[in-house]
Amino acid sequence: MFDPKAIEDIATKLSGALPPGLSQFKDEMEKSFRAILQSALDKLDLVTREEFEVQKGVLAKTRSKLEALEKQVAELEKRLPVSTDQET
Repeated sequence: MFDPKAIEDIATKLSGALPPGLSQFKDEMEKSFRAILQSALDKLDLVTREEFEVQKGVLAKTRSKLEALEKQVAELEKRLPVSTDQET
């Protein structure tokens, strides 16, 4: 979910950018901007920075484990007897 405070700030900036002749519609426009932004951002299926950082940590840990397992497999393969017979 997108930060509601950020949506509020963007809506306020957009309504503040309205020409002076439209200032009478400022509150109504700000509510409309907020609703449109929220709807558009909800459709994007975004993750929060916190969720992203958690997944980044999980990925780093998984990558580290994978590298350790690859190293372990390579060591075990070195210990296997070399076969001169080829199977067909």
